[in-house]
Amino acid sequence: MCFITFALWFNSSNAQTAKELVGKWQLVGWSHNGNKKDIKDYFRTDQVFQEFMENGKFLSTIGREKHHGKWHLSQDNKELHTKSALMPMVFQIEYFDSEKRIVTCPQFGRFEYKKVEE
Repeated sequence: MCFITFALWFNSSNAQTAKELVGKWQLVGWSHNGNKKDIKDYFRTDQVFQEFMENGKFLSTIGREKHHGKWHLSQDNKELHTKSALMPMVFQIEYFDSEKRIVTCPQFGRFEYKKVEE
């Protein structure tokens, strides 16, 4: 009985829907091949955001630089697809709720985002 309760709680606590993704997210953690990366050193700013809009539009912001594009989740909500001026990307969703998102991309590593208020 405990296992069933835990399984139901685990599935509901990891809800991954397009509705929860909509909003502005700040990059707060990054690692590649197990090595922690310095966001500010790499991007020359710690102001690195992804903004997802309900209409499938996407905005990537790095400091003052902005890139517009599109996004969608896979049908099973396990992959996040983005396409912008930077390049098309596919992220595997490791964890995702209304406040925190962790995604991975083999070429670039593991990214942790927190949702921010506008």
